[in-house]
Amino acid sequence: MKVYKAFAFVAGMALLSSCDYQKYNKKVSKDLNAGNEYVYGVSPDSLPRQMANKYDAQPELDSRVNAIREKLYGGATSAVAKQ
Repeated sequence: MKVYKAFAFVAGMALLSSCDYQKYNKKVSKDLNAGNEYVYGVSPDSLPRQMANKYDAQPELDSRVNAIREKLYGGATSAVAKQ
């Protein structure tokens, strides 16, 4: 009977202490790129300036990319990769 009461007490304390779970589990940090047009664009609806970077296609890397994708996602492909 003593063990049952001790277990009930510990369980009750655990339940009471978890009421505000995740309340203080946040990392509020200053955004170092706030207002940076290169990262966020001129307005929320516009594309950032860094999206203007275009890279040449390198077909010799396709096999390596597909091998990594197969290892990470089990061979699943995406519509983005087919473009």
